[in-house]
Amino acid sequence: MARLLWSLLVAAILAGISAGLSPAVGNSSLPHLTWKLLPTGSSARFRGLAPVSDTVAWVSGTNGTVLRTTDGGATWASVGPALSNSSDEATLDFRDIEAWSADRAALLSIGEGAASCVYVTENGGASWARSFANAEPAAFFDCAAFATPEHGMAVSDPVDGRLRLIETRDGGGSWDVVAYDDDAMPPALDGEAGFAASGTCIATMAGRWYVAVGGAADSHAGRVFYSGDDGRTWDVADATLVGGEGAGVFSVQFRDARHGVAVGGNYSEPDGNVDNAAWTADGGVTWTRAAAFPDGYRSGAAWVPVAGFCDAALAVGPSGSDLTLDGGRVWRRFDDGSFDSVECVEGPVCWASGEDGRVARLVLA
Repeated sequence: MARLLWSLLVAAILAGISAGLSPAVGNSSLPHLTWKLLPTGSSARFRGLAPVSDTVAWVSGTNGTVLRTTDGGATWASVGPALSNSSDEATLDFRDIEAWSADRAALLSIGEGAASCVYVTENGGASWARSFANAEPAAFFDCAAFATPEHGMAVSDPVDGRLRLIETRDGGGSWDVVAYDDDAMPPALDGEAGFAASGTCIATMAGRWYVAVGGAADSHAGRVFYSGDDGRTWDVADATLVGGEGAGVFSVQFRDARHGVAVGGNYSEPDGNVDNAAWTADGGVTWTRAAAFPDGYRSGAAWVPVAGFCDAALAVGPSGSDLTLDGGRVWRRFDDGSFDSVECVEGPVCWASGEDGRVARLVLA
């Protein structure tokens, strides 16, 4: 049913655009999307989001909080690691979570030095094992992604002038620093780093990997590092998004080996709607500015897997949510609620999460 409704929505919106209508918030001429908030009972900020299906999803965030639902968000269970109240563990900020079922998940906390670590569970959060503890004082891990349930990578801000990656080949059970020659990873610009805003500053698709960065001291445009050989060697491209302190590419997502979107902006300007999105059709080698930008800084993006239509994607941020139906060329706002992260699974079923315990599912209204 969800697939049929999405197909009808896409057809109606495209027909409305052809007729000169705008599917923005408040337009009653077309069917529209809205977020249905779910009762988490938490005040944590959930930047980590990992939906598995229409019934199972995990969220993670501030103060070591991890929740899981197995009934579509009607109820949530607190399933985070048992952290010591007498140590820094109690304040760990779990800004990324990856999950494959109601039982298996990997959890990334962010921060300088020892604050960056990974926990894994195979029993729905009943117990967790810490599988990685960062020992490099200069490292600050931002986000993680998995190409398969076994193979994943996490990315840190630059160490000695270059991005640092760790890799797992056993589903997060163990991690190794990725070793590469200097010429295999372009140097970072002064001040350049990733943004731990939604768990999507690193992405993978079809054997390719991508890392989104920004913050360059000379206001250089946000960039996207890319690898076509499973992370062994890397190149980098300007993504045309606004750069400078607190600005750049916050989220990068690909639907296949060639087509991707990048969103971001400046997080200190939540309503800034210029140079905050771009698209690529060549695997991230070149990027083109959107013709119509999302309506503010956007921290997360996700492709919507609609059968027979592959160009739909969502972007979210503190000032609202936007939809594109043409692969990132034109974005239109459909909601003004605050979210940090968005992810979609087959159905399609889309989930979002953010501040004050906000978690929602996307519905037609």
